[in-house]
Amino acid sequence: MKTALRWLLTVAMVAVGISHFVRPETYVAMVPDALPWHLALVYVSGVAEICGGLGLILPRTRRAAAWGLILLYLSVFPANVNMAVNHLPLGGEPVPTWALWARLPAQAVLIAWAWWYTSPSSTTTRS
Repeated sequence: MKTALRWLLTVAMVAVGISHFVRPETYVAMVPDALPWHLALVYVSGVAEICGGLGLILPRTRRAAAWGLILLYLSVFPANVNMAVNHLPLGGEPVPTWALWARLPAQAVLIAWAWWYTSPSSTTTRS
């Protein structure tokens, strides 16, 4: 199950990362006004998502990729708060208020999911 979920996270991160380049305006709108270089930040986060997702594939890069994804999820959290507080649309489409607020605890799920890959898989159990 851990392997299947790792592949799911890989595909999801690569797809979301690519979407940062295909429809950057969707993500630019999420960036808090207090931050500079909105488009550049969107592109950087897109690259980080793609690299993090691909990094989960190889055992050699998996731990570093997982830690990178955790840092990414923490760094984009202010954008999700900004969306919820200011009730921003997603891709120009209105989003229900409950869904905007649900994104915040969903970040914790993503962090926990990535955290799962920060230690090597083991076939033995620890006491």
